[in-house]
Amino acid sequence: MTAACRSRSIHTMGTFLALLFCAVMLMACPVGGPGSGPDGGPGEAAGTAAVEMIAVDDMHSFGRPGDVRVTHADIDWVIDFDAREIRGQVTWTIQRAPDAAGKPLILDTRDLTIEEITTEDGTAIPYDFAHDHPAFGRALSIQVPGDETRVVIRYRTSPEAGALQWLKPEQTAGGEKPYLFSQAQAILARTMLPCQDSPAVRVTYNARVRVPEGLNAVMAARQDPEPQRVGDLMAFDFEMLQPIPSYLIAIAVGDIAFKSMGPRSGVYAEPSIVEKAAWEFADTEAMIDATEKMYGPYRWERYDILVLPPSFPFGGMENPRLTFATPTVLAGDRSLTSLIAHELAHSWSGNLVTNATWADFWLNEGFTTYLERRILEEVYGKKR
Repeated sequence: MTAACRSRSIHTMGTFLALLFCAVMLMACPVGGPGSGPDGGPGEAAGTAAVEMIAVDDMHSFGRPGDVRVTHADIDWVIDFDAREIRGQVTWTIQRAPDAAGKPLILDTRDLTIEEITTEDGTAIPYDFAHDHPAFGRALSIQVPGDETRVVIRYRTSPEAGALQWLKPEQTAGGEKPYLFSQAQAILARTMLPCQDSPAVRVTYNARVRVPEGLNAVMAARQDPEPQRVGDLMAFDFEMLQPIPSYLIAIAVGDIAFKSMGPRSGVYAEPSIVEKAAWEFADTEAMIDATEKMYGPYRWERYDILVLPPSFPFGGMENPRLTFATPTVLAGDRSLTSLIAHELAHSWSGNLVTNATWADFWLNEGFTTYLERRILEEVYGKKR
C-alpha cells in the first residue's frame, strides 16, 4: 500500500470511529445518564427519577437489576485510620420492575461486615447471604417489604478491603500524616459498600464523610466547600447529581491542598507539590475546550485532578469530576500530559457511554485512546 493510500485509510478509519462513537453517544446518553436535562445536567432531583430496569446478564455481579435495582445512595462514613476501616451506613433508594413483587434486592459484597439492615423508621429487614467466591464475594439478599423504597444498611469495611489503600505517613510526600485513597475499578466497589457492582447500573449519591481533624476529604463529586465539626471529627459533604456506575465512586483523605487552574479546573495534591502540579497541568482548560469542540459539551461541571502520593501504584483513574493521577507524570516539562488527555477523554467515553459489563471493556478504553489522540492533535498539533 502506498503512503497516500495508507493516509486515506487511516483518515477513513478515524472518521468511521468518530461517527461510530457519536452514534453510540446518541443511543446511550438518554438511558438514565448525565445530560437528561436541557442544560446537559440531571433532569430531576437525584434519586427521584424513574430509571430503565436493566436485565443485563453480568457474570461479574450477583445483582439482578432487572427485578429490583438501586438508583440513589445516601452515604454516611467515618474514616478510621487506626482501625483501617470505613464504618457507617448506606441508604439505598430502590425501584422494582412491575412483575418483581416478592423478589429480593440483591447486592454485591466482599469482605464487608453487615451490622444491621432496616427501613428508615428502624424496622429490621430480614436478609441472608448466598455464594462465597474469592473474587466476587457474597450476594446479599434483602427481603425488602413491598411498600418500602428505602433500605438502610449499617456496615464496616475490612482492613484488607481491595478498594481501599491505607498509607502510613512515611508513604506520603509530606511524611507527617496518613492517607487513604480508593480504587474501585473494576469490581472492587463491593469491598467499600454493598452495591449492585455492575457498570450497567448507574446511581446518584450524597455522602457525608467524617475524618480526623487536620485532614481533608475529597470525592469524585460536587463538594460543599465548608466542612463542619462533628464532635472531634470534621465532616465533609458531597453530592453526585449525574448517575454513575459503582466503580466510579471514589474517595481520598489526607493532607490535601487545592490550586485553581481555570474557571472549571484545578488540582488537588499534597501541599509540597500542589504548585508544581498546577504548572504541569496548565493545558487542562485547553484540553477541555478542544474536546468539547469535537465531541460535545462537558457534562460534569468541573474537571479537577488529584495527584496521589508517590506510592500510588496506578497511572490514572477517570473518576468523574476528579481524575486520580500518579505523581510520576510531574516531569517538569509538561511532556507526559497525555495521561490527562486520556483521563479527560473518559469523561465522554467510559463515564457517559459505559460498557454494560467488563466483558466489553474495550468500549471504554478503545474509544478513549482514540479521543486522547484527537485531543493531543487539537491542542499540540499533528506532529505531536
